[in-house]
Amino acid sequence: MTDYHLPPSLEQFEISISGWLAAFAEGNELFEAIDRGDPTESNEPRWYVRLRGEAKEHITIWLTLGQRTLRYEAYVLPAPQENVATVYEHALRRNDRLVGAHFAIGVEDALFLKGELLLSALNEAELDRIIGSLYQYVESAFPSLIRLAFASRFN
Repeated sequence: MTDYHLPPSLEQFEISISGWLAAFAEGNELFEAIDRGDPTESNEPRWYVRLRGEAKEHITIWLTLGQRTLRYEAYVLPAPQENVATVYEHALRRNDRLVGAHFAIGVEDALFLKGELLLSALNEAELDRIIGSLYQYVESAFPSLIRLAFASRFN
């Protein structure tokens, strides 16, 4: 593989993504914060978007600009303490209804939503769809997942 990238350049994508995110947040109460990731932690440009949720108090979405794709992930909940198999099965069964994202087990067995988009398909409308979809997927899945994962705290 080569490092060759057809126009627009990665720098142009960085500028566009930053601009699109700023435009999404302007006047939108759901957006609590938009920031860039620490450049010393990764050589790939990263952003995080923190949204105010209803079912889940805060929803954080990480966007990572790669050589050919935009990767995205949203933290859903920490590793389940109870009903572990049932929680993961519930998430996997929900994968069948999701578009552009999937549940995955991440660091320390936490549950995430993850996805990836080819840069050739990236535009403002698609980034808006990704953020909106992740928001909706977290909001709809969180109540049942948290009650299963920490059942004794809800009794």
